[in-house]
Amino acid sequence: MSTHFTTDPTATGAAVFPARPEWLTLSAAFADEVPIIADRDDLLVTVAPGAGGGAPACFYPARALIEVDGDHLGVDPATVDPANLSDRPRYAPAWGALTHECGHAKHTAWEPPRDAPPGVVAAAMLLEEPRMEAAQVRRRPDDRHWLRACVKDIVAADLHLFADPATAPQMTPAHAAHTAALLLGRADGGVLTRTEVAPVARVIEDVLGAEVLDKLRAVWRTALRTADDDGETMLDLGRQWCEILGTDPDTDPDTPADPDPGAAPDPSGTPDPSGGTTGTGGPVTPSPLAGAIAAVLDGVAAKAAREKAPEDPTAVAAAAKADADAAAETAQEAARSVFALGGPRTGTTETAGTRRPTPQERTAARVLARALDTAGVRERVAVKSTSDVPPGRLRMRGVRAAEAQRAAGATVTAQPFTRITRTPVTTPPLRVGVACDVSGSMGWARDHVASAAWILADAARHTRVPADTASVIFGHHVRPLTRPGKHPAEVTEFHSNDNWEDIPTALDALDGALGLSRPGAARLVVIVSDGQFRDQPRRDGQKKLDRLRASGCAVLWLTTDDTDTPLAGATVHRLTDPATTARAIGHTATTALRATAR
Repeated sequence: MSTHFTTDPTATGAAVFPARPEWLTLSAAFADEVPIIADRDDLLVTVAPGAGGGAPACFYPARALIEVDGDHLGVDPATVDPANLSDRPRYAPAWGALTHECGHAKHTAWEPPRDAPPGVVAAAMLLEEPRMEAAQVRRRPDDRHWLRACVKDIVAADLHLFADPATAPQMTPAHAAHTAALLLGRADGGVLTRTEVAPVARVIEDVLGAEVLDKLRAVWRTALRTADDDGETMLDLGRQWCEILGTDPDTDPDTPADPDPGAAPDPSGTPDPSGGTTGTGGPVTPSPLAGAIAAVLDGVAAKAAREKAPEDPTAVAAAAKADADAAAETAQEAARSVFALGGPRTGTTETAGTRRPTPQERTAARVLARALDTAGVRERVAVKSTSDVPPGRLRMRGVRAAEAQRAAGATVTAQPFTRITRTPVTTPPLRVGVACDVSGSMGWARDHVASAAWILADAARHTRVPADTASVIFGHHVRPLTRPGKHPAEVTEFHSNDNWEDIPTALDALDGALGLSRPGAARLVVIVSDGQFRDQPRRDGQKKLDRLRASGCAVLWLTTDDTDTPLAGATVHRLTDPATTARAIGHTATTALRATAR
């Protein structure tokens, strides 16, 4: 029977008196977490060295008590904070043992009758181990990690693997079947994998034979599908287990047979046909089965230690908020530096003066404004409501229902009048940012981007859609072409002779000025570049772009050559004629605005 779960109603747990108050504090902290794991609020928890009745942990149903052996904690109990999920990997085996016992507390909802054959009870409780863990994982999938972390200690205790080589599993059908239920059963239950248990499965099959192993597998797979409170089925499966192995159901397998008082110990140490070496005259060597079990348990423990533990949603949310706040602060600082101060006073990234807009540019701005107005038109939403008084359309079915309620003396709840109201939907604002690369290879874009930036800013002045735009150039530094909330009277031109591309700062400046990462508007950032960046700005720029896209901001990348290398995730549009730059930006802006109306 399991060493960490007792069905004895008189069992009261180990008498443990912690030498240090830290253990009492830790016990209370563990107890605070148990109701969530076990879905019970009546459980007591004791964590202390020597607790657990000789096992890593133990559950006493009669007292609703879980004991965890503090010797398996592995860290200073004063430093443990079980309420923090990110702290639990430091003592994963102990937390896994607690989780295992919580699984018993929740899912082992049956007790064997007092008159049940002890051999049948032992087999049923053996099958309960993988059945209970499978049920726990179905209910709380993240607990699989912790159950894997403690499987070495739990199974080793059940099999007496490391306590004494003389008691370790031997090459006998009973030991092989016991091992199969604990390890192969956990694999079928989803806690372990079949690849992980394959080495021990081969040894078990050598001992039992394929036919017997298949019969036992059918039994434990039936147990995995058995309900938590179906003790009758579990006992029936225990009887089948005994019949398959040919063991006496009336004999407790955990009770050793009385030795022959007349037999003398063999001082020479004779070979044991079961696979080990016995006798008092020499060392006891582990059997192939014990060696395979140890290898599997060590492998699972090492793999579980490398696996990522479940994350605390609260901690993840707090970290995400901290990252978002830091990114927003960086963006605000970049916007202040670029749009309020105009960027650094020195450097090669330069504008080249201003000029008056051409009649064609003025016409293009008004055309874009009309397109934005059309895209922002929203249909009114029809809302149907009922009432017991006019106005509205009278429904005779409702009238008859009201009359019937009055005749019966009941409260009149019928509402015979129906009306439809159409509510206008608020047009979402539009935010568009443009960033143009001014490295030496981008000379083709100078005139066209300067024109497009003015057209976009002037269109925002004429449209009825709430619109805000800004545009920058980026090279060694980032400088503004048009500022948010301001409608330039002239077109700002610029040079294109830098040999660096500070796209991260450009994206931050546009985000901080326009709120491109904040929801509540149709948002678009347009990047005009060939994408020929150095490693650092490319890596940092990709992070900024990913952040904008994750927030719902659309990203348009304008190029002229198939060999250009835009950042990943952007919608790429190749300009066959650079003169259509303003048209491409306007079309994308209206598309983004129209998409928010759906």
